[in-house]
Amino acid sequence: MMEEFVAIDEEENKRYHKEIRSQILKSLHTEDDRLFIREEIEEVMRNMDSGKAPGKNGITSEILLTIYTIFLLFLTEVYNQCLIKTYFPKEWKESIIVPIIKLGKKISEDVSKYHPISLINVGGKVLEKLLINRIMAYTYVRK
Repeated sequence: MMEEFVAIDEEENKRYHKEIRSQILKSLHTEDDRLFIREEIEEVMRNMDSGKAPGKNGITSEILLTIYTIFLLFLTEVYNQCLIKTYFPKEWKESIIVPIIKLGKKISEDVSKYHPISLINVGGKVLEKLLINRIMAYTYVRK
């Protein structure tokens, strides 16, 4: 069933993506870059949907927010190091793919009756949202 939901990268695609990544790295770190601040991270965490299923590590948005309030300097540094080093932790990219039966369909072995849901680690969701906010602000200013 997994092959139906997730495409498997061919070796030539991997080489192509490596080449793109190396080109991107050449143009990183501009004068517009600034570190994430505590309030920025906290706002993203507070706006996360509560009650959502956690990713592979089992940490929910509520747990991460509680941890953040206790270890705010440490977690702020983690997100800033991701920004500085242009690094997205591998563990935050991993997801659990759960097949969910489509509305009105009966349980079956026919994969067309299901749609996949990816349960992604909350730490990665926060970093994604922080980066999206930066990109949106950058494009808004440059209209």
